[in-house]
Amino acid sequence: MIFFRSLKYLNYILLSRHRKGHGIHSPFVFDLVSRIFRNKTDPSIVFTVERFRKKLKSDKRSILVKDLGSGSELSDKSLRRVSDIARNSPVPGKYGKLLSNLAAEFGKPLIIELGTSLGISTMYMAASCPDAQLITVEGCPETAAIAKHNFIEAGIKNVEILVGSFEDILPGFVSNGVKPGLVFIDGNHRKEPVVKYFKLLAELSDSRTVIIIDDINYSKEMSEAWCEIKLHDKVTVSIDLYRMGILFFRQAINHNDYIIRY
Repeated sequence: MIFFRSLKYLNYILLSRHRKGHGIHSPFVFDLVSRIFRNKTDPSIVFTVERFRKKLKSDKRSILVKDLGSGSELSDKSLRRVSDIARNSPVPGKYGKLLSNLAAEFGKPLIIELGTSLGISTMYMAASCPDAQLITVEGCPETAAIAKHNFIEAGIKNVEILVGSFEDILPGFVSNGVKPGLVFIDGNHRKEPVVKYFKLLAELSDSRTVIIIDDINYSKEMSEAWCEIKLHDKVTVSIDLYRMGILFFRQAINHNDYIIRY
């Protein structure tokens, strides 16, 4: 696994375009990189979320984790310390800021997140787009309960947590005709389920929807899933940031795949 990621990272470094957008000929992608990727995130949001991260890293409670995805590569035990989950599961601050900026730009009227964990990424997105509703789905009741407590303590009121499997909950979104502005998929690291989730979400998305997939180079399976997903008929622009992949369904744009240094 480590050898695979090292090779993928080397490939990413060799092929990625400049982080400032140099050499990117698409006006849409250049604007995205220069105006959103490099935009400064509201310091008050960063301070609040990172304060919760620090608190969670010091939380010595042990909880029973119900993992419906591929499980943790660091531990296959059901009983885990909150501090260990906080160190290994949430998105790093660098990518939390990116999620915050993307949510502020594209989040309205609805953000969907698959994989709440302790709520770090959720808070970054919800706080930056308070006029949008954010629905986050988590398979583990105990981590969901901690996340919910964090939202209340942080004063974030635009989040609804649904506890259950993605397979059980996602069809409800499709049948209700929900049109999300932003989708963040982070909660399973197996190819078949991730591709399935993407296709369901693509079905209910329109041309304004942006879908972000975390850990696209986590494993060979995830890399294969990303390669298949970015060829989907609705995708017009894909952006590989090594850790995350971003997909756009914009019309009147020729299909193109970008690898961008972040």
